[in-house]
Amino acid sequence: QVQLVESGGGLVQAGGSLRLACVASGFPFSIFHMGWFRQTPGKEREFVAVIPWSVSSGGRTTYADSVKGRFTISRDNFKNTAYLQMNNLRPEDMATYYCAANKWEATADQFTYSYWGQGTQVTVAS
Repeated sequence: QVQLVESGGGLVQAGGSLRLACVASGFPFSIFHMGWFRQTPGKEREFVAVIPWSVSSGGRTTYADSVKGRFTISRDNFKNTAYLQMNNLRPEDMATYYCAANKWEATADQFTYSYWGQGTQVTVAS
């Protein structure tokens, strides 16, 4: 019943941009923190960004150091959708990107997230 469906991945040249979207259903999206993670085959999944459900939740929008200044996370609670705008992409950004929902906290710790999408592939050509 719970679904997180990512889209927007694809092939882009280094320096280019992509906008990922994550459409959620089957749970109260508006009170869940939403995060983005990525994983390359042979490597561990790593944190990218998180946005809290509300400023009053006590959480804050946070980015991995590797993407600060280049990526922007956002959400539209009326559309049950989280976004990741990725600018100035680098070859090292190439990975499968996953969105995830966290009922409890806006954190980089992947093990606290309740729901995960299937991922969307981002390929950066150099």
